[in-house]
Order: sequence, then C-alpha cells, then structure tokens
Amino acid sequence: MKKKDSVRLRRFFHALRIIFKSPATYIFLAIMALIVAMTVIVYKVETKTDSGIETRFDTFYFMCVAVFAGYFEYVCESLPGRAAAITLLITGTFFFSYIRGKVTAVFVDIQEKKDKGLKKLKSISGHFIICGWRPGFEKIIETVLRSNPDISTDLLVLVNEAVEQTSQLLNLPRYKEVNFVSGDFTDESVLNRACIKTAARVLVISDRSKNYSELEVDSRTVLALLTIRSMNQEVYAVAELFSSKFHRHLKMAHCDEIILTQDYEQILLASASGGLGYSNVISTLISDDADSGILIGNIPKDFIGKTYGELKTYELSKRAQNGVIVGLLLNSGNFQQRRKEALREAQKNPDINKIIDNLQKVKTLKSNDPLFAPKNDFVIPRNSKAIFVRGKAMKAIKTTKAGK
Repeated sequence: MKKKDSVRLRRFFHALRIIFKSPATYIFLAIMALIVAMTVIVYKVETKTDSGIETRFDTFYFMCVAVFAGYFEYVCESLPGRAAAITLLITGTFFFSYIRGKVTAVFVDIQEKKDKGLKKLKSISGHFIICGWRPGFEKIIETVLRSNPDISTDLLVLVNEAVEQTSQLLNLPRYKEVNFVSGDFTDESVLNRACIKTAARVLVISDRSKNYSELEVDSRTVLALLTIRSMNQEVYAVAELFSSKFHRHLKMAHCDEIILTQDYEQILLASASGGLGYSNVISTLISDDADSGILIGNIPKDFIGKTYGELKTYELSKRAQNGVIVGLLLNSGNFQQRRKEALREAQKNPDINKIIDNLQKVKTLKSNDPLFAPKNDFVIPRNSKAIFVRGKAMKAIKTTKAGK
C-alpha cells in the first residue's frame, strides 16, 4: 500500500472514531430507529383498516409527509396507528426544527466570520493587500482603486485589527466585494489567511488601529515587511514610515517602495513657503487617477540597449497618447525578480566570478531609481521604464500608474 493511501485510511478511521464517540451520533440513530419502528406499526395495523394505506409505498409516503411536512395525508383508523402517526409527527417537528436551526447557525456563523474578518480566503491570487488602518482609511481605498483600474474590489484584501471601523466600511454597497482579514498583520498565521503567498502587491500603511506610538508603528511596519518577505519573495511591497530612521531596515527587507510621510510633508511645506506655486504643481503631478499626472509606462523591448535620445524621438510621435517623456525609472520591479533575471543572464557565462559580481551588483542597485532628463547618449539598461507627464486634457489610454 502506498504511503498516501495509508495516510488517507488512517484519517478515515480517525474520523469514524470521532463520529462514534459523539453522543449526537447515537441520538440521531435512535431517532431514525424510532421513525422506522413507527412506520412499521402504521403499515402493520392500517393496511387492515379503511384508512387508505394499502401498500408499503403508501406507508412510506405517509411517513414522509408526517415527518417532513408536518401533516397527515391519510387518517389513521386504529389506536396504535394513530399513536404511531402522532409520534412521527412530533419527532419530525422537533428533529427537523433542530436541523434547520443548525443549518441556519452554520450560515450565520459563516457570515459573522466574514464580517469580522475571521474567515480564511480561498482561491484568490494576484490580489492587492493593504495592511493597517488609520483615520481616513476609506479615502485610501478609493484612491487605490481609482489609481489602479486593473484592481477590482474582489481582488482587494484588507488586513487590520480595526474590526468595527472596517466592518462599517464594507457595509457600503461599493465595497461589498472587498475581502477583510482581521488580525495582527505582523503575524504569519494572519497573513496566511490573507493568502500572502499568492498576492501580487502589498501596501503596509502606518497602523493606527490601536494607540501605538510612532516608534511602535514604524517597528511594526518593518516587522511586517520582514514576515511578508519570508513568506513571499516575489510580491511587490510598498511601506509607509513616519521616520527615516527605519529606512535602512526596510531596504534590508528589500522593500520595493518606501513612503516617508513626515519627510514628504516637510518638503511640501518648505516648497509652498517659497510662494512660487510648487504645492499646486506637485498636487497636479501626483494625480489620483490612472490617466494624468506622472505616469510610468513600459519601454518597447527593441529600445533596451539603445540610447535615450532614440527613445525620446520615438515617444515624440506618440506625445498625444502617452504624454511627454521626462526620464527613466531604473531597476524597476521586484528585487527577487530582478535577481533571478540577473542570475539567468550571468549563468550564460561560465566564469563564476562574473556571476557573483553580477548578483552583487543587483543587490547594491537602488530599486525604482528615477533618472530625469538623462543625456541623449545614455544607454537604456534592462528593467527600465519610461516616466511620462500627461495632463487631463490629453487623450487617455491604458498606461501603468506610477508605483505599479
């Protein structure tokens, strides 16, 4: 016998032992025996009367109507028959009321677990996970969905401990299909329930679901990224920090994008203090829709290895569609994906030293490094994308929003 078959057999016998140890099993068997006995009594005594019960089928039909529907199709004539009929009626009423109650409780429990985020997601992949909660969370979700038209609500998974606030949000019709997993997003078991291993992207925002200090919030963000990376090295990870003190730690965890909230606020305030309208320009550039502002687009494969001047000339003819090209995004994409690509490329050369050098180079490269207005003779490397600026008045086409 194969090992798998023996394991299945052991599980089967183990399940049988559990079933026969349960008192409910014996209660169920006793009820079934009572129904069979009363049915036999009805058949034995009522076939000799004028009740209309003449065959075994008539008796079976009488039992089914009495037990399942709760009324009599035939009127029993004899005293034993009437006693058996009443027993069938009462047994069916109580037994199936209990069954209906149990079935209802199961469905209610499933719905409650879903509302409270306690249910494990099933058969989902390529989804977007948002870890954490803070005031204004609904606005974050709206912006994420608007900025990423390829993400439908059923592919969005929220992971946090703010059960009441998130449940209220998911009661809104437009968020009805959004998935919710309740729990600490630094916990591996919670991330497993969110199917982190098959996720495409994950965003960790500064969590305010509890009274954490800023130091605790950033520490939890780093811990979450380390846990996520240990479970899925291919996922594209973005994290928000209050302080730049933890920037290096997130880099060590190969976080693809790091958002320094306080630094951005300070820069924006300082720019606005100059009285030159920088804040308005920046607000327009970081538009929250997928068709205007700063956009990231794929570079045709034919231009990898060619100069930026050639790409700029090519994009000039498509200006009405793509917008104005202003630079390149170097080393784009997930770190592990770029590492695998570099390994495949390096292995074409048998020199082990060159393989090690190539991998070390990938490790030290800055991920998603923007290069604005490079020289025309700049050679476009692999894993590069084009940076465009497009206004709302320009013709909209499907391009990838910055950060995708």
